Amino acid sequence: MSTEFVVVIPARYGSTRLPGKPLLKLGGRPVIAHVWEKAIRSGATRVIVATDDPRIAEAVEGFQGEVCMTATDHPSGTDRLAEVAAKSSFDTNAIVVNLQGDEPLMPPALIKQVAETLAAQGAAAVATLAAPITDIDTMHDPHTVKLITDRQGRALYFSRAPIPWDRSGDTKTLLTCARRHLGLYAYRAGFLQRYQQLAPSVFEQLEQLEQLRMLAAGEWIQVADAMTEPGHGIDTSADLIAAETQIARGA
Repeated sequence: MSTEFVVVIPARYGSTRLPGKPLLKLGGRPVIAHVWEKAIRSGATRVIVATDDPRIAEAVEGFQGEVCMTATDHPSGTDRLAEVAAKSSFDTNAIVVNLQGDEPLMPPALIKQVAETLAAQGAAAVATLAAPITDIDTMHDPHTVKLITDRQGRALYFSRAPIPWDRSGDTKTLLTCARRHLGLYAYRAGFLQRYQQLAPSVFEQLEQLEQLRMLAAGEWIQVADAMTEPGHGIDTSADLIAAETQIARGA
C-alpha cells in the first residue's frame, strides 16, 4: 500500500543573500513554481505553500497552487508547518513533508522516500535523509551539516563541525562513514503540535540547528540514505545561474 503524505512548502520573501528568491525567474517561471511541481510529482495527496507574503501567494494562485497564509514571526520553517497543520486540522498520524521553497531541483523520489521512511518507523516523530561526504573540504564546511546515527539509523547528533572526528588523521577512513544532512523532513502532524512547546536547547542555540531541539527533547529522528543525488538549493545568484543550466537540460 502506498504511503499517503502532504507536502508543505515554507516560502519567505525575505532573504539576506537573495531577496525575493521564491519569485525569481528560473526557466521563465518563478522558483516556487518549480518547487511546487516537484512536490506534485512526488505523489503527495496535497501540496500547500505556506507563506506570509501576498506576492508569493499571488504567484502560487496564478499556477493554481494551494496557499496557506501564515504569521510573519515564525523563527523556523517547522514553526510555520505547525501553524499549517493546526489550521488544516490534520490527523495526528498524518505525515507532513517539509520541502523548502528554494529547492527547485529536489528529486520527487526523495520527497516520497522521506515520507516512506517515517511511515516505516511507527514510533519515530521525524524522518530525514543523508548523503555521503566525499571530500575533506565539505567535511570542514560549516554550511554543510553533518550527522551521525546509531546502527538502526536513529539520529544521535547533527553538527556544523566535522563529525565524527578522526584523531589519527586518517582521512580515507573518515570519508567512508561521514554523511551530510539533507534539509528535507517528514513529520507526524501530532509531533508538529508538540514542537512549539519544546524549549530551545543549548545545542540548538550554539549550532543554530533546530533539529537539535528535537533530539534534546528525546524525539526519535529516523535517517535514511538518499536513494538519488539531491539537487542544489538556491541561496545565491550563482546558485540561480547553475539551476538555470540544469533546468535547460531537463532537470
